[in-house]
Amino acid sequence: MPIAGLHYLVLVSLVLACQRHREQPVPAGGAASVNTPELPVGTSAAAETLLVDVQSLDSTIKVDARYAGTNNFTGAPLPGYEAPRVLLRREAALALVRVQARLGSEGLGLVVFDGYRPVRATLAMVNWAEQSGRRDLLNDGYIARRSRHNLGLAVDLTLIDRSSGTLLDMGTLYDTFSEAAHTANARGRVLRYRQILVQAMESEGFSNYEKEWWHFSYQLPDAMPFDRVIR
Repeated sequence: MPIAGLHYLVLVSLVLACQRHREQPVPAGGAASVNTPELPVGTSAAAETLLVDVQSLDSTIKVDARYAGTNNFTGAPLPGYEAPRVLLRREAALALVRVQARLGSEGLGLVVFDGYRPVRATLAMVNWAEQSGRRDLLNDGYIARRSRHNLGLAVDLTLIDRSSGTLLDMGTLYDTFSEAAHTANARGRVLRYRQILVQAMESEGFSNYEKEWWHFSYQLPDAMPFDRVIR
């Protein structure tokens, strides 16, 4: 459950400032430059200005917002997800639209599982790991204590065959916490599909997290985390 008022702001500030995370570091001059005791996360007004719904830019990008429902590793909707939408910083969303166009020439497309993630949802993931006895997922880099998703600069996705609407076989399900999900840990057709996804995303400025074939980050200076509820 979200913690209200000052206690919540202090908790978010401590988590964002002190804990390590699994992904690429927040860029220098980024979140820390806007985090003060009075403003540990970006304001709702800033979120409204900077974050955009991916499907509002390209309705052909499919969305399967896993954390807005029960089909995720926790078995329940996460705090902050009140609608099955995927938001990203506008720059990252526009880059994703270009990826979709590239893939279209090969008869492929994107299905997006997650983009911007409210800070309260990240805290809930950490709490789930600790309460369920799965601290190993924190230590091994599968669940982040601090995430680029909070900045609206990370996206989780897969490939779909546009003509049939069939998801391509990527070797594991989304959020598989094992070495089988490491991007390079595949052979044959599965490896080829992963390479297609990586190459398409990298061509538009995204970088892959090597332990998760589905996870990609986009770099922007002066990025800030948000805790805006997705509605």
